[in-house]
Amino acid sequence: MKLYDLALSGHAHRARLFLSLVGADYATVPVDLAGGEHKSPAFLKINPFGQVPVLDDDGTIIPDSNAILIYVAKKLGRTDWLPEDPEGAARVQRWLSVAAGPIAFGPAAARLVTVFGAPFRLDEVIARAHAILALIEAELSARDWLAAAHPTIADVALYSYVVAAPEGNVDLAPYPAIRAWLSRIEELPGFLPFPRTEAGLSAA
Repeated sequence: MKLYDLALSGHAHRARLFLSLVGADYATVPVDLAGGEHKSPAFLKINPFGQVPVLDDDGTIIPDSNAILIYVAKKLGRTDWLPEDPEGAARVQRWLSVAAGPIAFGPAAARLVTVFGAPFRLDEVIARAHAILALIEAELSARDWLAAAHPTIADVALYSYVVAAPEGNVDLAPYPAIRAWLSRIEELPGFLPFPRTEAGLSAA
């Protein structure tokens, strides 16, 4: 498997993280977003949306980080990471939707401002980040993992942009349950860290 990748993308990291956690055999193919490679005709043939990550599994092309998580779990038969029963699958899907919605428009967007200069209003995206983090904190105050009694792709989908939230000036100090959850993920065999930047609250 080949993963078209950008090291500082949280979306790409969630795909790398899961591939590492399940011990998949894969290689990364760096994509030069700063140079516009993601908008080149060659890349747009792979993913017309012009985004990373994209997984190429011997010619089967899977764009979108959450879709990659599902594909890899299904391909490898990892029902521990993606339950097959209707309720378990729905619990995971709920959090994949959170990753694609409130996380993307909250902590991920705040980090886009400080790390990549995105034209969002920082106060608005920081407020959205704290709104979703408060909800996640409440959920994790009652259990160790988001969707089951063990880690699932729901936890992987949220990890990268939550751990990097301080880079977008989103303080994680008020969220002890979230910080404990981040530590649990980081203790999993095969864990792969998200490269940090000196931005926002993480600035030296």
